[in-house]
Amino acid sequence: MEAAWFTTVGIILILISACTWRVLNWLWLRPKRLEKLLKEQGLQGNPYKLLVGDSKEFLKMRKEALCKPMNLSHDIVPRVSPYVLHSVNKHGKNSFIWFGPKPRLTLLDPELIKDVLNKMNAFLKPNDNPLVKLLAFGLASHEGEKWSKHRRIINPAFKLDNLKIMLPIFFKSCHDLITKWEGMLSSDGSCEMDVWPFLQNLASDVIARTAFGSSYEEGRRIFQLQREQAELTMKVLLKTYIPGWRFVPTTTNRRMNEIHRNVKALLKDMINKREKELKAGEATKNDLLGILLESNQKEIQEQGDNNHVGMSLEDVIEECKLFYFAGQETTSVLLVWTMVLLSIYPDWQARAREEILHVFGKQKPDFDELNRLKIVTMILYEVLRLYPPALGLVREVNKDVKLGHLTLPAGVQVFLPIVSIHHDCELWGDDAKEFNPERFSEGVLKATNGRVSFIPFGWGPRICVGQNFSLLEAKMALSIILQHFSFELSPAYAHAPAMMVTLQPQHGAHIILRKVEI
Repeated sequence: MEAAWFTTVGIILILISACTWRVLNWLWLRPKRLEKLLKEQGLQGNPYKLLVGDSKEFLKMRKEALCKPMNLSHDIVPRVSPYVLHSVNKHGKNSFIWFGPKPRLTLLDPELIKDVLNKMNAFLKPNDNPLVKLLAFGLASHEGEKWSKHRRIINPAFKLDNLKIMLPIFFKSCHDLITKWEGMLSSDGSCEMDVWPFLQNLASDVIARTAFGSSYEEGRRIFQLQREQAELTMKVLLKTYIPGWRFVPTTTNRRMNEIHRNVKALLKDMINKREKELKAGEATKNDLLGILLESNQKEIQEQGDNNHVGMSLEDVIEECKLFYFAGQETTSVLLVWTMVLLSIYPDWQARAREEILHVFGKQKPDFDELNRLKIVTMILYEVLRLYPPALGLVREVNKDVKLGHLTLPAGVQVFLPIVSIHHDCELWGDDAKEFNPERFSEGVLKATNGRVSFIPFGWGPRICVGQNFSLLEAKMALSIILQHFSFELSPAYAHAPAMMVTLQPQHGAHIILRKVEI
């Protein structure tokens, strides 16, 4: 009896020691070892602070930057990425910051950026915060064989022929927006409004119809829930992640899990209904979900029906959540900043309208005509350069890897600060912080001198599968808007770009619309 008791106590002490060692290693020993290895290679950063790292200074500078609007300029890096800018100015371009107990190396060199984005098996997406996965854990988060399988199954949905089929849906949503705006005009043919919520609803309507064959009204509940989930995700991202914290029943944790369950249930009903139609031999609807399910069924038939082939129902649900979130967010922010910039630069607005009217007049544009819009394309690229939807890309090293002259040890993260890269005068010239669509007059390759310095949709094997979808939708929307309206900034407009998961106008986009009579 006594021997058994000593054995039990011994096992408990061993477990406690093991847990203590793991916590000590995570909180102190490992960060200090990584700090030493990085500094030995000439990389600079602040000394590691227990658990929080640079989080306090990061959050303080972010709060100060967002407390008031900025001047009407495109030098937005100090406002949207103040701490990274501070770190680079203090420690140089080869510097790192502490994201909790993890060092995050900032990379601004196009050659190193190219290596990181090309070597997708060495530089992985960090998936260490389970709460963040509740927003959308689809293609953008997967690695290895699962990523390859999902990409293979999803690719057909974004092929050229399918995008052409979706054009009438784009037009219908845009036409509904124009009708709504025309109904708001006063007797003199003008109206002052915040266009930001309208453009969010437009992008939501487009993705609902193209992804699921439903309108925004039918998908409103999912969009509301996903938007709230995105706001809660941003709160989580701004805090140091503590393992096991997701199990603590905080208000945020409970709400995020509740939203996840509700969205999952809504999508599950939609998917099950569509799968029954597919199995019954009914014609596939030309929407993303129909094409995805058909492609998945084909994958299963070709590869053999077992648990490792094709996507599960859970997989399809997560990809649908990603359709909803990414499809709405990316295009809506591109459109809102395009309207803001064309309000500031009426000459470019006039040039874009003139091109649109020359190519297809007041008629409904087709696919080939949209692709002939050179000036509109230049404008959209320049907007994406100055106001990219994502602040940056994060990758993590899980085993020692060579990067240029550096050897990065396992546990280090790398950060590709898209906004800083796009505004770098060494890469883009002295006018890097100015709106100049002419830089893209001969295409992206010429504008970047062949360097990986324009990455609004990422780059390399993991480049965003929906980029052509987003750009085509933006071209359609901008064309229809410019056919019907001219616009300028309202006196109520406050220039306040802010990173809210994507780069959004913190105080909206107040614009004066005027009916164009042609």
